[in-house]
Amino acid sequence: MLRCCAFIAALILAGFTAFEAHADRRVAFVIGNSDYRNIPALKNPDKDAEDVSKTFRLAGFEVFVAKDLTKLQFEEQFRNYLSAADGSDLSVVYYSGHGFQVGGENFLIPVDASLKKAADIEVQAIKLNDVLEQLRSKSKIQVIILDACRNNPFPRKDYWLRDQLLTAGNTGLAQVRSSLNTLIAFATEPGAVAYDGTGDLSPFSAAFSRRALAPNQEIRTVMAAVRRDVVEATKGVQVPWENSSLIDEVVFMRRSNRPSLPPVLEKVVLSGVGPVDLGLPEPVDVDGGTITVSIERPPALGRLMLDGKPVEAGEPIQGRDLPRLKMDVPKGVATQDEVDMLAYATHDNWGGQSQGILVFRVKSGEGAAGQQVMASLEAEQKQQVLERGIHITGAAEAIENRDIDVPVGVGPVALNLDFPTDDPAVSLKVSGYPATGTLSLPDRTLSPESSLVAGEVDHLRYEPQIGAGAPVTVGFEIRADASSSKPATMKLSPTVDPCDTAAGEPLDLQGVVPGLLPNEIGAKAVEVCEAAVKAYPDVPRFRYELGRALLAAGKVEEAKTAVEEAAKKGHVRAVFELGYMYATGTGMAIDRTQANALYKAAADKGDPYGMTSWGRALFNGHGVKPDTAKGLDLLLKAAAMGHTYAMNDLAAIFTEGRNGVTADAARAVAFLEAGVQRQDMYSMNLLGRNYLSGQGVEKDPKQAQALFQKAIELGQPYAPASLARMYRDGVGVEQDLVEAQRLFELATARGDQSGAYDRAALELQKGDSADQAVAVRFLAFAVALDLRKELPDAPKVLAQFGAKPKTAALQELRQELKSKVPASGSLDAQLVKVARRVWEEANPRRDVF
Repeated sequence: MLRCCAFIAALILAGFTAFEAHADRRVAFVIGNSDYRNIPALKNPDKDAEDVSKTFRLAGFEVFVAKDLTKLQFEEQFRNYLSAADGSDLSVVYYSGHGFQVGGENFLIPVDASLKKAADIEVQAIKLNDVLEQLRSKSKIQVIILDACRNNPFPRKDYWLRDQLLTAGNTGLAQVRSSLNTLIAFATEPGAVAYDGTGDLSPFSAAFSRRALAPNQEIRTVMAAVRRDVVEATKGVQVPWENSSLIDEVVFMRRSNRPSLPPVLEKVVLSGVGPVDLGLPEPVDVDGGTITVSIERPPALGRLMLDGKPVEAGEPIQGRDLPRLKMDVPKGVATQDEVDMLAYATHDNWGGQSQGILVFRVKSGEGAAGQQVMASLEAEQKQQVLERGIHITGAAEAIENRDIDVPVGVGPVALNLDFPTDDPAVSLKVSGYPATGTLSLPDRTLSPESSLVAGEVDHLRYEPQIGAGAPVTVGFEIRADASSSKPATMKLSPTVDPCDTAAGEPLDLQGVVPGLLPNEIGAKAVEVCEAAVKAYPDVPRFRYELGRALLAAGKVEEAKTAVEEAAKKGHVRAVFELGYMYATGTGMAIDRTQANALYKAAADKGDPYGMTSWGRALFNGHGVKPDTAKGLDLLLKAAAMGHTYAMNDLAAIFTEGRNGVTADAARAVAFLEAGVQRQDMYSMNLLGRNYLSGQGVEKDPKQAQALFQKAIELGQPYAPASLARMYRDGVGVEQDLVEAQRLFELATARGDQSGAYDRAALELQKGDSADQAVAVRFLAFAVALDLRKELPDAPKVLAQFGAKPKTAALQELRQELKSKVPASGSLDAQLVKVARRVWEEANPRRDVF
């Protein structure tokens, strides 16, 4: 009978509306810039960022929080954020700090900005539209919230924007056109000023933090409440405003989880012995709120009692009191075993509801038989208390002092705690949320106020935050009832896979490390990346990094296959890499049209490498109809993401004034200086040349020498020849032909055709003591390395030498080969072919050519 009644109860529960939970990926980047270096500091943004970041954490977001960011720090942390936001349901950027408009474009101002020169806005500030476009390429829904509409504090009023010199606005931000499923909120209306207020928080941030935590409120309702609060707080002076094209509902504080409790329990109750404990577990609200309980169907055979008072049908009691609920069955009831049932409902603060049922058998407590049953039940209850104590202790031991390595960038990782109990009365409350990263279950993201029941612990997951390598601690309070609990703390240590360390690429917006240039990839990279692909077959980044490792090892066909697989699986940089392979004929025939199509696809997904190559093609009309304006815009976007190749391209454009773009040497220098800031060796070499010529800067040979030397140390291929010419000509240094010769030879070894040509010329300047075979050798390298035909005189000079020095040079070069090259063609053709092979076998740099 009891089993039958339990089955009926289960059917009753099945009739309730089912709730299908799922864990959306929601990622927020919160920035507070207060401590400006060149303008007065702001009072509120640091505290705004702290408060708003807590708000997003409570709402279950993965939160990246940053304070007082320089431009370089913004680039790095924004890239980490974009990597985490890749494929997310909702991406949010919240910015508090200085911001203003130039020509209708809004800019956010890092703390190190000086904005003294016309070109500074492009290299020192952050264009809001660039941020928005990156978010569009990463997430389904984008929200940008700006508490940044303060007065423009910089004295300069005109700045370069693309190909125009435009005047900056004095107050406020410009209206922004949002694309589909985007909301952009401003602390005040376009062109108006937002205020810091009198408290620790700005009026806007204070209102947002307060209103965003309203459960199950759609964002437009939240922002309307924020607007009312700010208008009231500022007496109508400041009116928040937003522009929305949302077609999906956005709820920050989603609260639709039902309180967790076992649906059907069984119990034996004696009649005639007074109130008997029912042993109901305390219901757990997984979102951390309070729970009330209402009696939906009271038992027919007795009365429910709480603290000596009867509990009637429909009467609410607190969830924490449920374990103290008792049942009093009068004497004389159940002379034979009878079955009864109690149905109750739990309600949380957010409207969530669960149904619980207790099915119990009523037995007589009278006589010897009753006393025997009572003794048995008391022993059973003591055993249950003992077992629950053991469960709690064992649960704490399963967690306490654990140190778990968790790989970065592979999604949520199961912690595999091997929890020792699934007792429905045992629950865990998060008492110490990790400082970075996200705790989750398959159906929901946990927040600092979350709880979970014992049966869920084995499904607990953690996803480390990209860019945050420090270990984090997680604390839990483990409990079975209000009187017994134990704390437990464990450590989670983010680990970067050896493949990422060995073959990760710079500026990869789906990467997790700063990355290496192709020539920096070591011999073990293939092995560790093959292991990563095997361990994580669904992470396309590892396939791409395997492709890079294989290319560095000279295994071009295998590399092509790996890169193609990564591109098909959604790795954007792999799409660019395929374009590069088509453009250079690496493993396939050169196909500029196909290369451009792949560059464009990567650029459309926000990849800075793709934007640079596609922008370069459009600007110069390489294999595509020229579009100077669009090409320039793409190069500027790539530079804004920190891509120094784009900065160097822009420097060349502004130095020469190409394709109708106005020449401006100071603007070119601004981009080169930005590249040097990012430790780009090419920028160092180019800026050194500017210091030698005085173009865009005052002549300073010592500064040029220092830049060339630093670039040489970093492996730059052209800097050795730049410094060699200073020693050859005695410019800024004492003339030293021996040092010049050494540096020209180093340049040749690195692939610099001009350095090889100048080394040959330096040899010939020795007159009668010149070694003509040496001159021929370096002329052969000059021709072999001159893939772009920039030295038309080199083949002509080589042709003027006689057979004897050519034969000697060819013999010497052949001796350096690791493999044979067929002897066919003229002496000059053989020299060039063998010189090229010698250089290729010396581990050439794919990032140069």
